[in-house]
Amino acid sequence: MTATLIAPEPPRQDAVLDLIRQSDALMASLYPAESNHMLDIESLEQPEVRFFVARREGRVVGCGALTVGTGGRAELKRMFVDPATRGLKVGRDLLARIEDEARALGVRLIQLETGIHQPEAIGLYRRFGYRDRGPFGGYGPDPLSLFMEKALD
Repeated sequence: MTATLIAPEPPRQDAVLDLIRQSDALMASLYPAESNHMLDIESLEQPEVRFFVARREGRVVGCGALTVGTGGRAELKRMFVDPATRGLKVGRDLLARIEDEARALGVRLIQLETGIHQPEAIGLYRRFGYRDRGPFGGYGPDPLSLFMEKALD
């Protein structure tokens, strides 16, 4: 059985950029531009962002980021798994790794925004204990967005 290896890596790599382009294309097909709240590459390279890459047999198959804020809060961003590897628990492993990093950094609350047309992502977050909440930070109400959070132990 092939293991998924997840580690902090820079986002500016060809295979990662390709994965992010796939994510952008999917989000653009599901939501209007004003409902897409994704970080660009420059934002993913900022010091407060921890960017993780999932690999299987050396191939990039997923990514996710944690933007560490103040007061023990962080935001989950840019979670995406290559459609060819869906069903192999890459998203589960990636989210678990990001949460472990958050705990190590002293984060007590992870928040996220996701779209309502992504049932697999919503299901993953709910299985991990994320609960619905209202908009947070700079987000405003959006009927196409679902806001969630999870308190960490």
